Amino acid sequence: MVSLVVLLIIAVALGLTHGSTSLEWGQVWEPQSTAGRIFWQLRMPRVIVALGAGSALAVAGLVFQVLFMNRLATPFTLGIATGASFGASVSIWLAGVPGLFMTVTTPIGAFAGAGCSVALVWVFGRSRAGHERQSMLLAGVAVSFFFSSLILFVQAISSYAQSFQIIRWLMGGIAVAGYRETSYLVPAAIVFLTMVMLHNRALDLLLTGEELAHARGLHVQRTKQRLFLLTSAMVAIVVSVTGPIGFVGLVVPHMCRLVIGVRHRLLVPAVALAGGVLLVFCDLIARTAMSPAELPVGVFTSMIGAPFFFILLLRQQMRH
Repeated sequence: MVSLVVLLIIAVALGLTHGSTSLEWGQVWEPQSTAGRIFWQLRMPRVIVALGAGSALAVAGLVFQVLFMNRLATPFTLGIATGASFGASVSIWLAGVPGLFMTVTTPIGAFAGAGCSVALVWVFGRSRAGHERQSMLLAGVAVSFFFSSLILFVQAISSYAQSFQIIRWLMGGIAVAGYRETSYLVPAAIVFLTMVMLHNRALDLLLTGEELAHARGLHVQRTKQRLFLLTSAMVAIVVSVTGPIGFVGLVVPHMCRLVIGVRHRLLVPAVALAGGVLLVFCDLIARTAMSPAELPVGVFTSMIGAPFFFILLLRQQMRH
């Protein structure tokens, strides 16, 4: 935990001090100067969004892996990212329709699409009593394929410029300016992380099986429903801001389990810190690797995280 806090401080410091433009640090404290605008209106909100999004996605992956008893579950297993991508694609296409008086911003369209996918999974996944877990996973796969086909349809009827915008959004990124996104992403992430930490004992009991958890006094069905809806809403908010950024919610929980263990009292804050650190570092590389061009951050989350995950697995095998 101490190492993660130190890494967090280093990540934030590097994210604020490094970029495609060198800053005159004597002018940073002058908000109207060029250096001040770059620091306070571009780098600061970008680092904050990366921290909030990375922490929320990592903890969301941890919760879904417990709820579905599946270590391969991710925040996007239930088609949430695909639904958000469809909503964003529609909003981009509507922006280019001539004569349309009402347009929908991309974050609003993405959030609406994610909400539709969650609603569909919730309705169809609960149709078979006693098999909610399997039914919801299958419903998520079906919803994901359905929205994927709709995304292809929207791309087919879009212009070349709109198709390029859609593809870039599907790659994921943290291209924010100002504090509009942080004003709702950060409070939502704080509430979400707090609620999950308050359920750390419930998550421990769910790992032992639903029957044993019920025998220990846990209201299993109510707890699972509450965590599912809370986590889905958080993922929808994150994806509406950053687009689909994979890998963070899949591998960060595994990495922390290998080091810390399965007790959620320590695992939840560790996963939150590690997810934030990983996404801040990856966003920094995406901004500076081919400066002044900017690369999709989702590419680097996989390039950096996968080898590190392989190293941890190898160390665990050697220890056994």
